[in-house]
Order: sequence, then C-alpha cells, then structure tokens
Amino acid sequence: MDPITAFSAISASLKAGKSIMNMSRELSNFMDSCDNAKKSHEKKKSSMFASANEEAMETFMQRQAAIDSEERLRELIIGLRGYSAYQDLLKLRREILAERKEQEREMAVERQRRKENAETAFILVVLVTLAVAFAMLVLIYLDIIDPKKWGI
Repeated sequence: MDPITAFSAISASLKAGKSIMNMSRELSNFMDSCDNAKKSHEKKKSSMFASANEEAMETFMQRQAAIDSEERLRELIIGLRGYSAYQDLLKLRREILAERKEQEREMAVERQRRKENAETAFILVVLVTLAVAFAMLVLIYLDIIDPKKWGI
C-alpha cells in the first residue's frame, strides 16, 4: 500500500469518528508504507525496462509522497491529541524499529552460526571418510585385509 492511500484510510476513519487509539493497524500500515518508500529511494535498483532517470524520478516521487503524508499525519495527530501524543508515537516507532533491527541482527547471526555448523559437519564427514579410506588402504597394504574376500 502506498503512503497516500494509507493516509487517506486513516483520515477517512478519523473523520468517520473512529478513535485514533483503535487504529493501530492503519497507522502501522501507513508507517510501513512510508518506510518502504524511503528505503526504495535509498536503494540503487536496476531494471531492464526503465531508464535510470525514470526509476530515480519514481522512487523520488514515492519518497516525497511519504514525507508529505507523514507531515499531514503529524498535523492530524497534533490537532486531535496534541504534540505530546505525536512525540509518544514517534518514540514508540523508534523503539519498535530498534527492536526489529535487533531481531534482524540476531537472525543474521543465527543464520551465520547454522551455516558454519553445516560447513563444520560437512568437513567432518569428509575427513572421517578419508580417514576410513586411508585406514582400509593401510590394512590392505599390510595384508591384514584381503581385498579379494571383500570383492574389492
């Protein structure tokens, strides 16, 4: 959902008399759409079908729409609940973003740990296989094992 549509949904709900306290899903969708628009502008995308100028202009316009919508939401919340309510919302948003970032970091560490464990297990299997093969060759060389009995 783009920021303008999300803001329109919030604005319509508020005008219809819905309490801002009961709009957590709508506010969450709005903030996520604004964050996504800003992130997409910051990322360098490559597309075979669009020129760099078209793509830059599109992400720039999305980012600007997100910024404008955030400003209108700020004015709306300040008008309904006051400046302190808006500051509380920003504080909560920063806390949630920090928690998400920490979860992403923990997940990346866990993925790396699992990858290293899988690599270690693979190396151990290869080493054990080589050790067994070497031991068999030594036993055959020392005539302890007769390869003809084993069909080797």
